Amino acid sequence: MTALALPLLLGLPPAAPAQPVAPLVEAAQQGDVAMVRKLLDTGSAIEQRDARRRTAVLAAAAANQAKVVRLLISRGANVNAQDEQRDSAFLLAGASGYTEIVRATLEAGADLKSTNRYGGTALIPACHHGHVETVRLLLATPIDVDHVNHLGWTALLEAVVLGDGGPPYAEIVRLLLARGAKAGLADRDGVTPLQHALKRNQPEIAQLLRGAGAR
Repeated sequence: MTALALPLLLGLPPAAPAQPVAPLVEAAQQGDVAMVRKLLDTGSAIEQRDARRRTAVLAAAAANQAKVVRLLISRGANVNAQDEQRDSAFLLAGASGYTEIVRATLEAGADLKSTNRYGGTALIPACHHGHVETVRLLLATPIDVDHVNHLGWTALLEAVVLGDGGPPYAEIVRLLLARGAKAGLADRDGVTPLQHALKRNQPEIAQLLRGAGAR
């Protein structure tokens, strides 16, 4: 009798499948540079994945372990590999405002067209969360400034709708407009960024939008 059949015979629920063992992913998440290097030098697969389908470079990015990210990149890690919820090292670093890691992933060939589970590029959540320096860096690339996510929002709309109108968000709006973001591009309900800004009492942002021709 197999080990799988025994629980069924006894009326017990089947045992949960064993989770993948991913020591490189764990060491990367912990920022253990020496262990990551040792595991790589002794043959660990650099693209091994844990139970959440995260690679080592993704786990390191999630934990803001920039040194480990750079080490893994130097060994050929894929910064575009996505986990079960469609995060990648590049996308997650952008959403988290980890600018140093975003820069490293860009240097390693980050896919500017890749999208997260909401259908957004790295730029959109960076704007949502008010990460000014990350936004500045991303806007220095050819990333699509007017990409629309599954919610029907652009980076500009997210900065207005999900921001608080304070100085970081005003600066992000200024940066987006300077990069050519369409000031009048409405959401799927036909509400423009200016209308959202006025509704949310964001006078500085409303002024910036009007200055860019929004009506």
